[in-house]
Amino acid sequence: QVQLVESGGGLVQPGGSLRLSCAASGSIFSIYTMGWYRRAPGKERELVAAITTGGRTTYVDSVKGRFTVSRDNAKNTVYLQMNSLKPEDTAVYYCNLSPARLAFWGQGTQVTVSS
Repeated sequence: QVQLVESGGGLVQPGGSLRLSCAASGSIFSIYTMGWYRRAPGKERELVAAITTGGRTTYVDSVKGRFTVSRDNAKNTVYLQMNSLKPEDTAVYYCNLSPARLAFWGQGTQVTVSS
């Protein structure tokens, strides 16, 4: 059974930065594309960024140039570096496979961008 545990969220001022981490237990991590998702208040969950096993990345338009996804297969960890944060980035951030698997949703980590 795979468990995904997100960390690194917090309260940050507009223009600030945060680095999220997602630690995966289990042996499947290195063979799947991983994604970072977010659910903002009153909105549907959306895929923000994804990274293949070979390191190819994709981003939703709203975060291009500001967010960077990376992974360390040896540590079973995927990261999301978030720079130039905006209030509209406020959300609970989750990691999962991409496409997501229902059974792998974790608790997420709250990111709040506010002055």
